[in-house]
Order: sequence, then structure tokens, then C-alpha cells
Amino acid sequence: MDTSNNQTVLVLNCGSSSLKFAIINPESGQQYLSGLAEALTLPEAQISWRFGDDGEKQKAALAAGADHTAALTFLEEQVLHGRHDLLDSLIAVGHRVVNGGEFYSEPVLVDDEVEKVIEKCIPLAPLHNPAHLLGIRAARRLFAALPHVLVFDTAFHQTMAPAAFRYALPDELYHQHGVRRYGMHGTSHYYVALKAAEQLGQPLEETNVITAHLGNGASVCAVKNGKSIDTSMGMTPLEGLMMGTRCGNVDPSIVFFMVDELGYTLEQVKDVLNKKSGLLGISGKTSDFRGITQGVEEGDEKAILAFDMFCYRLAKFIASYYVSLGRVDALVFTGGIGENSMMMRSRVLELLAPFGYIEDTKGNEAARFGNGGLITQAGSAKAFVIPTNEELVIAQGAARFA
Repeated sequence: MDTSNNQTVLVLNCGSSSLKFAIINPESGQQYLSGLAEALTLPEAQISWRFGDDGEKQKAALAAGADHTAALTFLEEQVLHGRHDLLDSLIAVGHRVVNGGEFYSEPVLVDDEVEKVIEKCIPLAPLHNPAHLLGIRAARRLFAALPHVLVFDTAFHQTMAPAAFRYALPDELYHQHGVRRYGMHGTSHYYVALKAAEQLGQPLEETNVITAHLGNGASVCAVKNGKSIDTSMGMTPLEGLMMGTRCGNVDPSIVFFMVDELGYTLEQVKDVLNKKSGLLGISGKTSDFRGITQGVEEGDEKAILAFDMFCYRLAKFIASYYVSLGRVDALVFTGGIGENSMMMRSRVLELLAPFGYIEDTKGNEAARFGNGGLITQAGSAKAFVIPTNEELVIAQGAARFA
């Protein structure tokens, strides 16, 4: 793996108990290192990594209770120890940040003032932004000679109009407290919209697509002339589609019912809506879509219901974005579920038949496991599977400041 005369970016994505990392060439997209530290702050904290696309996967236990700082220290002192080719090739560090509120619509160079803004946005992403701050601060110490750049999940959605991002709540909740739709998965929606435009052979600025990022967290986005004009996630990632453990859209009065009639505390309600609902809540067994589809094949009634609800709600959201866009050039599936579940895509296209979608069964089957491609028949409305690459978008955003 030759990195001589190469320029790369270290990409960091800190979750509440995990740290994904990669070293990427922002021009070619070539990945020289990828890895994951998981179960952080827990006794079983561990880290795994691989050099190149076909390198052998390596694993190591971290100290019990190791946090993001410890994981980054291990990356710098152990994983990259002696790898001067990689260390010398680094020109920047790119950090994924879930929520930058209305403060940022573009990548931004980190300084102490920017850190304070991320801190200010913690109420908008209470699980993610504190973890991002830990990673940012540790990385700035360990890789002090490099520029550190933040790329925001929310940035792509800052082009939404008030009619799309405002809630029908008292005006002061927005103007004084920032209560509005922010959306998530912006880097993914942008990337696959760009790739869809390339597949269609037209400029992104003239392209209208509906993009569905479907994983344990899931969202849909209406992209008009290359810009986000509506998206399903809201002020937090809880709104919108049914997800792995999140409920998505529900009647808000259910919260009052749970508290007033059933005796739940607000903390218990929060736990139910975020961690015990969605696919897990309906199936009673799993939040993993692979487990759901296996249950469908085995005739498990609860798994069948979870599958039907997921597909029906997704199709309803997609259909509603025809109002937003008017003309739709293509529908795009991406994310772990979007890229790998042929069964889900087939059902959703079936539900969207009134909009002209006709599945190409062979194309749909061929699109699995990272292949991507067109999954509808000639003459049909177009639907693609496009593997996402959020890390590359972050790397490219960071490289602009090198």
C-alpha cells in the first residue's frame, strides 16, 4: 500500500459509545485505513482496524471503561505507530458532527469558539454532540499540527424553506429556543443525490431526486435542483420513519397518556420512544432488519407486521415528496437496509406503482451487497441503489482547509 506523494484525511465519527475512523484520499476515494472502537466507557471496550480494502482485520481490547480519548490515543500510539507513510500523508482531520443547529451550512475549521457552538447545540443532539466534543478535543491534542474541520449532518438541510422546517408551535419556541426541523444524514443524502445525477447524465443543479437513507436510523429527503427542500427527521432523529428502535411519527398525546394514565416517568417515555420502539418494539425480538426479513420468511406474524409497517410508512413519505418536488427524476435507496434488502425495495416499489415504478427483479437482486445499480424496468420511473460514502464527503470537506 503505497502512500508516497499522497494526501489523505483522517475522518473521525464519534458516536455515544463508539468511534469510527478512516484515512482516505479525498480525490480518489481510496481508503488506506478503516476501523471502529466500540463499547466505549464499558468494561468490554475494544477496537478493530484494517489497512487497505483487503488487509487483515486486527483487534485489540481497550482498558475497561476506555472512552473516546483513550480510543484515539490507541489509534495514534498503536495502530499508526511506525506508519510514517500514513502519518506524513495526512493533511487534515475531518469530524462528523450530527447537529450544528442553524449556525453552520458548510464545513468549518475548528477553534475554541466553534467548540462552544457545538456545546450550545447539545440539547438538539444530547447523545451525539457530547461524544463529538470528546473526539474533537482529543484529536486536536493528538494531531495538533493538522487543521481540524467539522462536517455537519444538518448542513445539507439548511436550504429548507420555513414552510418545511417550522413546526406549527408558538413563534417564540422557534425564535427563542430553536425548535424547528433540522434533519440528519445530510452528507449521505448529498452524496447519493450527486451520484444519482451522474447516473442520469445531468448536472446536480438540474436534478430532482428522493433519497432514502435506511439503516438503524432512517430518513428520506426531497432534493430539488441539488438542494434539500424537505426531510423526514426533525429537531431530533426521533421524528419521521419507523427505525430500528425509534418510533418515528406518533401522536404527541401518547406521551401524556403514558405519563398521566400509565405512570411512566418522562425518562422512561424517552427510553421507550428511542430505544424500545420501531422494529424492535413491533417484532418483540430484534431491531436488525436482517432478523425481521428472516422472521418474514419463517412466517413470524410480528416480524411480518414490522416489515409491512416499515415499508408502508417509507412508501407514504416518498409519495408525499412528489408534492414537494413536482418532477422526480429518480428514487434512491442507500444505507445498510437500503443497499442490502431486496425484499424491502421490492415491496416499496410495489406500493409506489401508482407513480410509475416497475421493479426489474434481476436488477434489484444484482444491486445487493455494495453493487448498486438501476432496479426498475426500462420505461418505468427510475429507482437506483447507490452505496453511500459519508466518509468521502467528510474527507473532501476537510481537504478544502488543508
